[in-house]
Amino acid sequence: MRNLGSRSVHKFLFIILSMLLTFSYGASVRAMVNTVEVVKGNPVQLRLKATGGSATFPKILMVADAPVVGRSTSSSQNYTMMNGTFKSEKITTQLIQFVPEQDMTIPSYTVTIGGAEYKTDPIGIKVVKSSAPTAQKNSLFSLQMKANKTKVMMGESFMVTVYFSLKNGVRLSQEVQYTKPTFPGFTAVDVGEKNAYMKGNYQVQEVRYILTAQKEGNITITPARAKVGVPDRSRRDIFGMTFGTKWHQTASNSLDIEVLPQAQESDLVGIFTVNTTIDTQEVKSNKPVNLTIKIEGKGNLENFEFPKYEIDGVTVYSDEAKVDTNIIDGALHSIYSKTFAFISDTDFTIPAKSFSMLTLEDKTIKSLDVKRYDIKIKASKSTAVSAHTENTKGIVQTKMPQPVQTKEVIVEKEVEVKSVSWWMLALAFISGMIVMYLLGFLPKFKSVGKNPYKESEALKILYAHMSEDTAVEEMVRKLYARKNGDKSVQIDKKVLKDMVERFR
Repeated sequence: MRNLGSRSVHKFLFIILSMLLTFSYGASVRAMVNTVEVVKGNPVQLRLKATGGSATFPKILMVADAPVVGRSTSSSQNYTMMNGTFKSEKITTQLIQFVPEQDMTIPSYTVTIGGAEYKTDPIGIKVVKSSAPTAQKNSLFSLQMKANKTKVMMGESFMVTVYFSLKNGVRLSQEVQYTKPTFPGFTAVDVGEKNAYMKGNYQVQEVRYILTAQKEGNITITPARAKVGVPDRSRRDIFGMTFGTKWHQTASNSLDIEVLPQAQESDLVGIFTVNTTIDTQEVKSNKPVNLTIKIEGKGNLENFEFPKYEIDGVTVYSDEAKVDTNIIDGALHSIYSKTFAFISDTDFTIPAKSFSMLTLEDKTIKSLDVKRYDIKIKASKSTAVSAHTENTKGIVQTKMPQPVQTKEVIVEKEVEVKSVSWWMLALAFISGMIVMYLLGFLPKFKSVGKNPYKESEALKILYAHMSEDTAVEEMVRKLYARKNGDKSVQIDKKVLKDMVERFR
């Protein structure tokens, strides 16, 4: 018995030791900022995140030449088990706030985790001046729109920015209801919101759009609109608290854009480069050769379509083109990529392609070229052309004879019906009667829930809409009076029901 107990203890200790050995972590440190472009006078938040054991951060009083104006530290412990392995991960984060006055680089910092040193990567910060128009003095909020160009060519891209300025200290009772401008004659890419910043006594939120001219002439971009809800201080409940919402609305200015014809006809407008990659130029019979075309640069590629390949005796598959866009220094940059797969049982040539590009700087036409590729097919025992490839999801372009369609044959399936015993029919009938009986109780179960037409529930529904209708306000006051015991107040049930239905 003693030996058995000793072995059990050893086994238990071995299991505990194994668990402790697997109770491990991987250490790392990372530096992040909330923005790499900040309006002058606004703060930047630097986040140093240490993952692993106990972390020791350097004492940072200055970030480059910018003094630290705020600091906080937080930590958490995460435990996970995967495939029988326990892992422990401690995360410590230090948040540092500073206000840069000029372009700068956040230096690399050294953080010690479990006795080992880890370094962060430097981060560049760009300081810009606010281009937001000055809000009217003492206005609650304003909405203004600007374009970085008012005269463009067909196919040229430019940026439109809507500036929403809200006075400091204004408390909103509802979310801002924003309606974006309309852009007739332009394709528009919604770039989204830029980080909010302070300018004077206002908080400014920018919403950006990249437009590309598709139509000549003088075109007007319609105003953006915003509706702001603030607490209605003229209305108070029985406890003296304000209720209801008072709405204020405004519209921005409109923009007049002159769109000129292109100086010369071209496939693209901007500055682009083209690169191609091919996976092989020697392949077995009826195996695919994959060619990828990648065009990138300054300008819009949303409406561009690479010309098709048509090669005798070669089946060509292509996927849908993928276009990624982003904003760099206020300009639209695009990346266009498309892949083709070529299948043949004999040698063939992928022909060269070229398309034109009109540069905006000097208004000259340049050519973007995709070179030709000679493809060699290795000898194969089978000369039959396979109609199947690994890339069956693409769009097929081919000059090969199409196979004759097979005729669909529909075969009716005979079903043998066996005789049903009398007791089965009787059982089915009785079961149906029981189900019908139980269904009769369903309305009773539904009625157990809250009735919106009860005065207590109607009061909750209508209270939030008092500011929208004087009749609703009067009904709420009556409901309050009855709730407080005043039985002399009469309420028309039909009117109450119709009013509740309006807001359900």
